[in-house]
Amino acid sequence: MTLETTARLLDGRATARAMREAVARGCAELQQRSGVVPGLAVVLVGQDPASEIYVRNKHRAATKVGIRSQIERLPAATDDAELLASVARLNADAAVHGILVQLPLPDHMDERPVIEAVDPAKDVDGFHPLNAGRLLIGLPGPVSCTPAGIIELLRFHKIALAGRHAVVIGRSNIVGKPMAVLLLRENCTVTICHSRTTDLPRIAAQADILIAAVGRMAFVTSEFIKPRAVVVDVGIHRVEDEQTCRGLYGDDADRLRAVRERGSTLVGDVHPLQARERAGWLTPVPGGVGPLTIAQLLSNTLLAAERTTRS
Repeated sequence: MTLETTARLLDGRATARAMREAVARGCAELQQRSGVVPGLAVVLVGQDPASEIYVRNKHRAATKVGIRSQIERLPAATDDAELLASVARLNADAAVHGILVQLPLPDHMDERPVIEAVDPAKDVDGFHPLNAGRLLIGLPGPVSCTPAGIIELLRFHKIALAGRHAVVIGRSNIVGKPMAVLLLRENCTVTICHSRTTDLPRIAAQADILIAAVGRMAFVTSEFIKPRAVVVDVGIHRVEDEQTCRGLYGDDADRLRAVRERGSTLVGDVHPLQARERAGWLTPVPGGVGPLTIAQLLSNTLLAAERTTRS
């Protein structure tokens, strides 16, 4: 017997599919109009298994929509100067419109100089300080993929944003901060919470729209959630034992089978059983926020290519 839900699911896969279809049309139109094929270069240092999967998925998704994708593989022993030289070469390559340096880098490397070395016009991750600043003051430019994808998710499901109270739990440069700015752009009233916030559940429970990007398994329980709120779960964690799975998903047969047969299932920063009984809308894990990040990366790459034809 699967878990019964009252919350409606925000379908990240359907949203991402619509986004990818729009990118594919845009790539075809751009090539027909100008002869330009959008180019994406992903730089991968080392052989981290999770990063290998992410990069392979990005490469496959890019190719399917008509983006010319290349993977620059560098050994784990690469030093900072060698990586910066690789980024500089890609900056100078007119056929490359988007550059993504897969994070995290090996422990001996410093991420910040690498992020700052990417040409801001090719920064399809939206991490460069110049692009973060442009976002803050409302100028166009690449936007961090996960927050931008979440806005597309809410639009796709026709979730009203203007005038509503949005609470973002998490203040990272990749998700929390840009998410808050994008929600402000949509005329939400925004509160950012974090590890030092006093009485966090009480503040979160005021939210019409709650974004959980705290990085802690099932941290957001029912006391954090206003009845019928929209809850977006950015987290992803692996659950490997049946007892924990039952605590999170009850007698959900599919989840229990995954733990027994495949060794694990996934859960986010939101307690799924409690949230589904209280929220009005909820992103599933997987199938919620995850697909949006890659879809937005493709969209950012297309936009970067289009800007070169207007400059």
